Amino acid sequence: MLRNAFLAAPFLLFSFVPAQSMAAGIINVAIIGEPPTLDPMASTADVVGMTTQHIFETLFTFDAKWNVVPLLAETMPTVSADGKTYDIDLRKGIKFHDGSTMTSADVVASLERWTKLASRGKQVAPYIASINAQGDNGVRIVLNKPYAPLLSLLAFNNSAAVIIPKADLSDPLQKIIGTGPYMLKERKADQYIQLVRFDGYQPRPESPNGFGGARKAILDEIRFVPVPDANTRLEGAISGQFDYADSLAPEALDRLKGSAASEPVVLKPFGAPVLVMNTKEGVLANKTLRQAIQVALNPEDMLLAAFGNPEFFTVDGALYPEGYIWHTDEGIERYGSGDPEAAAALMKKAGYDGQTPIRILTSRQYEFHYKMAQVAAEYLKAAGFKVDLQVFDWATLTSRRADPKLWDIFITHGPFPPEPVLNGWMSDSYPGWWATPLKAQTVEPFIAEPDPEKRKALWANIQKAFYEEAPVFKVGDFNALGSKKKTLKDFTPSPWPYFWNVSTSN
Repeated sequence: MLRNAFLAAPFLLFSFVPAQSMAAGIINVAIIGEPPTLDPMASTADVVGMTTQHIFETLFTFDAKWNVVPLLAETMPTVSADGKTYDIDLRKGIKFHDGSTMTSADVVASLERWTKLASRGKQVAPYIASINAQGDNGVRIVLNKPYAPLLSLLAFNNSAAVIIPKADLSDPLQKIIGTGPYMLKERKADQYIQLVRFDGYQPRPESPNGFGGARKAILDEIRFVPVPDANTRLEGAISGQFDYADSLAPEALDRLKGSAASEPVVLKPFGAPVLVMNTKEGVLANKTLRQAIQVALNPEDMLLAAFGNPEFFTVDGALYPEGYIWHTDEGIERYGSGDPEAAAALMKKAGYDGQTPIRILTSRQYEFHYKMAQVAAEYLKAAGFKVDLQVFDWATLTSRRADPKLWDIFITHGPFPPEPVLNGWMSDSYPGWWATPLKAQTVEPFIAEPDPEKRKALWANIQKAFYEEAPVFKVGDFNALGSKKKTLKDFTPSPWPYFWNVSTSN
């Protein structure tokens, strides 16, 4: 009954949007489900970052080539010779949605909250000696030792270091107020999140460039519509109900190509699906059992089940594909082979009792997660594991994974981030809680090293440790399919689709 109620919600929405309003610049974006929060610091869920990046902004962001560029900062920071002090000049006269003006006090308070609350903020927190205002329009961050990924972490829109009015920094957030080109007007759970243009927004002077440069709020309104069922997202795209639909199944490609209303959007490669293991509590706190999982799984069969069309996936154990500066083959000889006998031997070595279930959390809102989970369950059973496959909506899954007592594996995915530290599992506090001496031994030199060429070699050591300790099983690489309405103009495909600088000719 709950699932049927979810499916009905989008159609209730469209019943009360007058046709003449659509022509005024309103778009409807079908997302995979209800975001668990609208606090960008509090979640690493892509659906949160995708939605809230229109409301909140960070000091820095990424251009089209994934270089860090200023956003709320006036320019790139001045960094001391020892790499420990960052002086950041802020843009002047920036307004929050409540009409107040952003000052250094808001920035300092927001960054302090980020280091305490956000998983990515917690990554950098041990390296921060102080964050202080320098007058009303400057901030100084002092590190106790160099930390090369700092600016990338400050730029990322996931578990993001967004700037919020100091007066509103409650936990959880009670007011959704940022500096972005759109502001929250109304949220009806499981029906829509309604954003409207912020007329007080001040775009940057540069030309648009990826997430950087001028962000112009051309549309009057953006409605993010939770549509948990992928087939419903597809039918809404084909019929023209949705201006953009996220995360569609590869088998929908031909139907989209034949649609009069919409066209496919393919990101190649998009990223990697992964099985994250609970290293903190339960049976998979045992490294040998995690290695048994690693050996038992067959990534090619999982990818075939998930995506069907071989054009949409690559069987690849490297954490970054060929063509990325971080690509290395170090450690991938341990990449899954689907060998139940070898897995059974490791299970015996670990003392597995054959009765304790491996609890796998998955969601049908990302249908490819669910299909991979089904195949993974069968391979694990063949090796001798008892499996408990638990299916939840995505918001519930992200809530449950925060409690180490409730699960052993969860399935997720993400793009290939420009800075490896932005991978969720690189944070010791990310669910899965991979935090071992070997990880620290390999990660510490990597994050301290400023030289890009030296960092490449150090990253290879991290990938080797990743495969040795098996905190996560990378399934492979995949391409993502979405759709956009043909009336949507100047849309730029992205792992986290954004709708500033976009117009509609509905």
